[in-house]
Amino acid sequence: MHNTIENLIYIEELIKSKLKQSKLPKIIAVSKTFSIENVIPLIEYGHLHYGENKVQEALDKWMDIKGKNIDVKLHLIGRLQTNKVKSALKVFDYIHSLDSEKLANKISVEQEKQCKKPKIFIQVNIGNENQKSGINKERLVDFHKFCINLNLDIIGTMCIPPNDENVENYFSEMSKINQKLNFKDLSMGMSGDYLNAVKNNATYVRIGSKIFGKRV
Repeated sequence: MHNTIENLIYIEELIKSKLKQSKLPKIIAVSKTFSIENVIPLIEYGHLHYGENKVQEALDKWMDIKGKNIDVKLHLIGRLQTNKVKSALKVFDYIHSLDSEKLANKISVEQEKQCKKPKIFIQVNIGNENQKSGINKERLVDFHKFCINLNLDIIGTMCIPPNDENVENYFSEMSKINQKLNFKDLSMGMSGDYLNAVKNNATYVRIGSKIFGKRV
């Protein structure tokens, strides 16, 4: 059995044993910087969700594979620039980083042109960090209404919490925010904190190094 498959199974079993979860979150295998040869064993095993953070890398790597594996879903987990939206919608099924009215408008226009409607998470700046993207918590309700009026398929929120000892507090706050907006899906948690994220109702976790190993 390929080591990536073993790593994925270990993560799934750890979630089940630590959190007594009967329903697993969707694990996004973050394959950015890894060649498609590293990913193929997981695809052949039957894993469906993968994450990339650069549009051009995703186009080069995934267009052919997705054409042959129609159930595979690709998630854009990095920041999306408006000038990349047209290309992004050609390959990505999910966008996790909607963070502005300008980007929302651009996606709305392009999804009509391509007759393709990606599932979208609103990125929330949960720690109010100046250096991070995301919608301020106080603006979230109004921003969500703005997106609905644009016919965007908003399925939940996403956050990347501050890198400090309060990560569980941020995850707990995000869970409450998500519930207030009546979203079913919540994207948060990475290789170092996914157990805390799942404990706080994350339905999508983004795991890279714990599956594929360290990036060089």
